Order: sequence, then C-alpha cells, then structure tokens
Amino acid sequence: MSYKTHMHGDRESYSGILPTKRSNEGQGGPKEIVEGRPPTKENAEEPNPCRTPSRESGSSGLDRVRQAAKGDKKLRFTALLHHVDIERLRSSYYDLQRQAAAGADGMTWQEYGDGLEERLADLHGRIHRGAYRAKPSRRVWIPKADGRQRPLGIAALEDKIAQRAVVQVLNQIWEEDFLDFSYGFRPGRSQHDALDALYVGITSEKVNYVLDLDIRSFFDKVGHDHMEKFVRHRIGDERLVRLILKWMKAGVMEDGQWFETKEGTPQGAVISPVLANLYLHYVLDLWVNAWRRKVAQGDVIVVRYADDAVLGFQHREEAEKFLRELRERVRKFGLELHPEKTRLMEFGRYAAERRAKRGEGKPETLDFLGFTHICGKNHKTGYFMVYRKTIGKRMAAKLKQIRQKLRQGLHEKTKDTTKWLQSVVRGYFQYHAIPRNEGRLKAFRYEVLRMWWWPLRRRSQRTRWTWKKFRETLGNLLPEVEILHPYPEVRFASKHPR
Repeated sequence: MSYKTHMHGDRESYSGILPTKRSNEGQGGPKEIVEGRPPTKENAEEPNPCRTPSRESGSSGLDRVRQAAKGDKKLRFTALLHHVDIERLRSSYYDLQRQAAAGADGMTWQEYGDGLEERLADLHGRIHRGAYRAKPSRRVWIPKADGRQRPLGIAALEDKIAQRAVVQVLNQIWEEDFLDFSYGFRPGRSQHDALDALYVGITSEKVNYVLDLDIRSFFDKVGHDHMEKFVRHRIGDERLVRLILKWMKAGVMEDGQWFETKEGTPQGAVISPVLANLYLHYVLDLWVNAWRRKVAQGDVIVVRYADDAVLGFQHREEAEKFLRELRERVRKFGLELHPEKTRLMEFGRYAAERRAKRGEGKPETLDFLGFTHICGKNHKTGYFMVYRKTIGKRMAAKLKQIRQKLRQGLHEKTKDTTKWLQSVVRGYFQYHAIPRNEGRLKAFRYEVLRMWWWPLRRRSQRTRWTWKKFRETLGNLLPEVEILHPYPEVRFASKHPR
C-alpha cells in the first residue's frame, strides 16, 4: 500500500486529548447545530483499477485520498506528491490573480504565460526530482485600520503555483480532520458562515459570558518544529514534507536584503492559511473541544476564524478557569494571548437586565469579522437578539482611503471616477449589507457622495454642481442601499438542516 497507519508516540502531547463529539445533555441539541456542518458529499463507489488507490491520478484519485482520510483518522499518507502533476499545476496557474504584484523574482502572471507548457514541465520536473528551490517572499508593509502597518509577504509566481497545487492535495486530508467550528480559509466556508454560527450560538444557547480571543502576532510566532510534527501526523510523504519546510524557511527579501525566518508562516503565501489552520487545530481546537466535553458543566460555544476566536460560556467561573488554562496551553507552543485584546465580558440574553440591577451600564459590545455585536431586543416581539453593525473605525478607515484616492484623481474623467466608485460601493455592500445594518450602509453611501461632490466643485470657481443637481444626476449612479444577506438564523438553518 502507498499509505499506511502510523501512530506517533508524542501524539498525545501535541494534539491534546483527541475528543469524540458528544451530544448536549445526552441528546443532539442546538450546540450540535451551531458547530455542525453538512456531511461531505460522497461519490458513488466505483471499482478501483489501480493497485494502489493513492496512486490514481486526477480528481478521482484525490477523492479516494479524501475517503481514506475520512475513514481512518490515524492514517498516514506516504505517497501524495504524484498528485501534483502538470495538469494540477496548470490549473493552479490559471487560478492565480492575474494583476497581482510580482514577488522577489519579478515574474508577472502574463510573463510566465509565455511558453507556459515548457515552464510548467520544468517546474514539475524540479518538484519531483527534489531540485525545486523556494524563493524568499518580497516583504511589503500595508496600513492597518489603527494606523499601524502590517508586514505582508508576496511569494514568487512559481511558489504560488506549486503551493496552490499542494494545498489542493493537503485539503483532501486535513479538511476531514478540522473541526466544525473552524471557518477561516476553508473550502465552502466564509466569514458570513462564521458570523451566522456566532449569532445562532449566542441567541439559542445558554450564553451569559463571551470570551473574545486574540493571539498576539500569531503568524509570526508559529514554531517550525511544532509545525513539522503536526504535518507529519498525517503526511508521511517525505518529499512533500520537505517541500512544505522549504516554503517555511525560505525567508523574506526587503530592500534587497535577505532575512532568515526561524519561526512563523509566510504571510501572504497561498499555503500559509492552511498551515495556520493546522497549527491551531492541534494547539487550540482539539484542546478546546476536549475541555468543553470533559471539564465544562454548562453550555460552551466556539467559533474560530483563522486566529480570531469567540467562545460563549454559561458560567463565569468556568470562563475564567478556561482562560487561565488556555494561557498555559498556548504558551507551550510559543504563542501568547494578547493581554489587551483578549477580554471576557458579560454578554447574552440576560446581560442588560443583570447589569441594570447592579447599577452598571449597558453590556459591552463585541467586534468580530468587521461587525460590532450588540445585545438588544426585537422591537416587535421583545425577544432577545443581537444587533450587528459595521465597526465604526473600519468604516472610517475605508472612507479615508476613498477620500485619498479621489484627491489623487481630481482631474480624472467623470465617467472613470463613476465606474470606480460604483465598484467600490458595490463591493462594500456585498460584505456589509446584512439585516439591520441599513443605518451604517446609508451613512457610508452618503459620505462617499459628499467626498465625490467636493472635488467636482473645486474644478471650477463657477461650478454649477449644486448638491441637489449632483444627487439627481451622478448621485443616482451609485448602488442604492439594499440588504443582500438573509437573516443569520435562516441561512444557518438552510446550510445545517439538523
């Protein structure tokens, strides 16, 4: 067989107690729904003409890898690299963003396309001979909403192609291992799926306290030794393991100087999100799931998107105990909870009432994935609900970017500016147009119109662009406020019919 079972002696120390999912209070309740997902669609059984299932090429070969990974959670795959064939590399090339910035090699998507087949054949040969060398990422700095800057690595084009092909193979195995409350950068899952799960969990479970977790500089602190052991839990193909390690240790280039990377994952690289999920799967997810089953007496909900996680607890003492033990847990793997951004707050159905009895103010708000979550009540029914609004600072930062761009394009043609603003507003609404967020959406559109109107007036001292005329002509060309997302409980129920 090309894959075989192998148990690591140190598996317990790295993955924590491997849990089996329990029902809540002895039966499948809402918690199962909150963190559940529909079963993986299976292909019809077909006779296998190959002696070794994992040696089969094409999508059917990967389907069989996934079925094997699903059937045996302890299986190690010792022959996987052959799935990274020329066809998969070609598909990865065409999946890349064509206008993306070039990496340290200076190669663009269009340039690589000249003589594509010869280049892909050469890349395929180097990967399988072991002659492939990962190039360092080109480091750039991008502004954050709080005014600080965040480093971003831009990988070389060939590294992007190879990484995308490898990720397609690795996902067949690791997607069967990752837990249901993990949403970040996973096929078929989005930020709004995580937001829906959080909303349903808070409103349907006995959640009285919420723990907002933030891991300080997570992507920069991932330990390479731990990561290699996590990879080897399931991947026994040494050529594939060495390939992953090459990308992790390739380093970065900044201002013509190479810097070694002794820890961390290559930010901006295609493979970085799946490696981050793998690391947190063993460090956080499995441990949290076991703690929830074996230690907690009350309800506990979990929603994680990449390195951002929110947990809901029924009892405060259990939340405090969990936080103390979690700090020790992540410290063993070179990580640290951010002391200022990690916070435990009273939040849930009875938070406002209990705080009012103690003479305290309104419940604190929770920021998650671009939205501020607020404890409230439905005005018609009086029932508890969670209001979600675009984070004010995020919206202000976006408006500032638009203002700067409008100033730079002061003398651009009006039709070009109109087309650009239509795209910007439409893209903003695609993410933020959720139910009960109309107020923020209207404010955003109004501010965009105001910022657009002022440069038009400055073009001439005798301008005829009155506010009324502007609104009736150009203003009507921007997308109107429209809710594009369903209510979270409705969409969640449709995706998780249990």
